[in-house]
Amino acid sequence: MNAMNRLPNILVVGTGDTKCDELQFMASVIREAGGMPVMMDVSILGDPPYVPEYSRHDIAKAAGVTIAAIAASGDEHSAMALMAEGAAALTRSLYEAGQADGVIILGGSMGTDLALDVAAALPLGVPKFIVSTIAYSHLLPPERIAPDLMMILWAGGLYGLNGICRSVLSQACGAVVGAARFGTRPDKTRPLIGMTSLGSSCLKYMKYLKPELERRGYDVAVFHSTGMGGRAFEAIAAEKGFTAVFDFCIQEVSNHHHGTVVTSGPDRLENAGRAGIPQIVAPGAVDMVDLPAWQPVPQAFADRPYHAHNRLLGSVTTSSEGRREIARVIGGKLAGISAEVAFILPLKGIQEWDQPDEPLYEADALDAFIEEMRRQIPSGVALHEVDSHINAPAFSQAALAIFDDWVARGIVPEGRP
Repeated sequence: MNAMNRLPNILVVGTGDTKCDELQFMASVIREAGGMPVMMDVSILGDPPYVPEYSRHDIAKAAGVTIAAIAASGDEHSAMALMAEGAAALTRSLYEAGQADGVIILGGSMGTDLALDVAAALPLGVPKFIVSTIAYSHLLPPERIAPDLMMILWAGGLYGLNGICRSVLSQACGAVVGAARFGTRPDKTRPLIGMTSLGSSCLKYMKYLKPELERRGYDVAVFHSTGMGGRAFEAIAAEKGFTAVFDFCIQEVSNHHHGTVVTSGPDRLENAGRAGIPQIVAPGAVDMVDLPAWQPVPQAFADRPYHAHNRLLGSVTTSSEGRREIARVIGGKLAGISAEVAFILPLKGIQEWDQPDEPLYEADALDAFIEEMRRQIPSGVALHEVDSHINAPAFSQAALAIFDDWVARGIVPEGRP
């Protein structure tokens, strides 16, 4: 545990002119829980009846404008966007100065819009909690959700305090103080490898690769590629948080392309390249599209093989033309990358059920994907074809051989046993 010798400073962010009672209640709970509330007011039209440590004028200044200019910016959308810019910038500067150990933000849909920017301004490991009337809603785009964001539904509290509201707010405040006092920050002693996969019933390479990489002195984080896992992977990559990546399950690229809610956002498979991180890529499960199992299968996939994984998640496979289409999308995302990139193409299947005698195997569709993928690999990407299934030892051995060569050539730093 990482217990602090001082009370942790918890930024409490909200519109004090309309939510004074709620924010003052939150401050009292934070004090009782062993934290120090630091009030940040993001009101636009009026001042709160208390004096915050950081006023709406401070927020506007952090955005490079005045509060009068924000109020006159055009409408509530543009005004809150400017407040979000200032609040995020001020939050980041307070953290860097050692004056913020965590943040909790309260809001409805408009406050949540601002809250997502404030949370994203803080690095992984800094507690960030949003109390929102739209928590867990599909209104929240995955690309705006911080990798370690905590949320709770602000149930029954839109207008004033009541028993339900106090219960929700007190839970949230206790959680953020506890996380600030006792949470451990990411250990950066060993270089971090980011890897993507699905559960081992579908993809199995991590069982071999993770211990092998750890023996070489690397820490390995495996991300579950069911939407938010890929989002966390991309967010950390964008911050240059990985030494190298083994991005072997890019199904979320297919999900997003086909418009399903099981998405990591439009920038999946892009941030490692932008950040200059060496990456080994493979097309694990990209022949499938994940769908909410609790909704009817879209008409576009009505004639395709369907598998219900559980009551939450189901998958369909795409046609030959659909797989050619995804190969073109992958090629476009890999084009123009200046970092080292290798693409491993398994010739005998790209997920557990994509092989002879399995229910999702379609030889013609697999061949179509392989043929198109060969065409679409950009000139700067090294293509490695492996005459095996993605779950076979030969695939993992090929990936490890590429990585070991990169280490020997200095492309990737040596691990720290």
